[in-house]
Amino acid sequence: MTARHRCTLLPAKPLPTAPSTPPSASSVYRHAGFIAFLVARLVAVFATQVQAVVVAWQVYELTRAPMALAYVGLAQFLPMLVLLLPAGDLIDRFQRKPILGASWAVGALCSALLWWLAGHEGADGAGVHGIYAVLLLFGCSRAFSSPALSSLLPQIVARGELAQAVAANGMIMRVATIGGPFLGGVLYALGGARLAYAICMACFALGALLLARVTVAHAAPMAPTLGSMWQRFGAGIRFIFSRPIILGTISLDLFAVLLGGVVALLPIYAQEVLQVGPEGLGALRSAMAIGEVSAGLYLSLRPFNQRVGRTMFIAVAVFGVANLVFALSTLFWLSFVALMVAGAADMVSVYIRGALVQFSTPDAMRGRVNAVNMLFIGSSNELGEFRAGTSAAWVGTVPAAVLGGLCTLAVVGLWSRWFPTLRQVERFEEAA
Repeated sequence: MTARHRCTLLPAKPLPTAPSTPPSASSVYRHAGFIAFLVARLVAVFATQVQAVVVAWQVYELTRAPMALAYVGLAQFLPMLVLLLPAGDLIDRFQRKPILGASWAVGALCSALLWWLAGHEGADGAGVHGIYAVLLLFGCSRAFSSPALSSLLPQIVARGELAQAVAANGMIMRVATIGGPFLGGVLYALGGARLAYAICMACFALGALLLARVTVAHAAPMAPTLGSMWQRFGAGIRFIFSRPIILGTISLDLFAVLLGGVVALLPIYAQEVLQVGPEGLGALRSAMAIGEVSAGLYLSLRPFNQRVGRTMFIAVAVFGVANLVFALSTLFWLSFVALMVAGAADMVSVYIRGALVQFSTPDAMRGRVNAVNMLFIGSSNELGEFRAGTSAAWVGTVPAAVLGGLCTLAVVGLWSRWFPTLRQVERFEEAA
């Protein structure tokens, strides 16, 4: 009752200053710093996607074991879990652009190590252990790069353009995820893993260099450092749990994708269910990205700001249904279309989730909040790959994928009931 009365007494004070419609989508592209940021992220995500598809195919080719694919995800997730606390704290205490550049430089080093290992792998598959070790290091770099990226974006554009910047940022990232996996499969088929890893190394290095052209124009003054790292991190955790919109948003993504993602199973589907080669695997990974970039392009040009909470839940439900169709399909074209639909629905959800978290979080807290958010996203992706691989090993590939789609739908129903405040959000400004 207290919270309800508080909302009733202060309903509209900030609303007169909020725009009734989103600002012109073209305005966000006028910032040179934002364009440089998009290009830098484009090449870095491109390298990440190429590397992901090549590593997955190489590991499965070496081992022929679904559990090996599970360990690929686990190796990248564990460092993010361990480094969550120092990453979020450092991003809030120091300039974010140098932290991001250093993490991409480590990514280039990882690609170089994978290139070297690809030339020294044994025929008995022993080289897979070296790959896992490099992926652990790569997970360390991602523990810093992911929250630094999200925390840097609001310092580049004005607050009124933030929702559009989130959509444009998501769209450009999906552009890389279209070309990256497909080209990764083609490169592996034509020149082997070493050629693909060399290109990844060059892209990570280029992204780090391009950051020098990013202009930080909207950074808030650094808050004084108070207490220990544990105390500051505890303040960030308390902040998240005190905001149902943030907690519901990031936990919905965690459990929906953790339980329902099928990306880790694509090498098995490509080889054993759909019977296509590495080119087909690259096309399947690109299918979801095609749906994502199509939806992201539309949102960056025509962003919406109405009934955002309800729309997010609908988008996640569509994601689960599309994954169910993919799980049961034995036709390549139907699987391709299902992944496209899943990608489009996921992009709508990403757009809303990203804007809600950014609008809900003050700048001094963004590093810690985004570190937790990226941990949840990493859990849903990398740990989700581990879940999918172990499920496929235990019950079979198709039953594991079907069960995952059903779990996603169950999560949507439960979260819609447990977080009514999130479901009822009408406009992004209300999250503030």
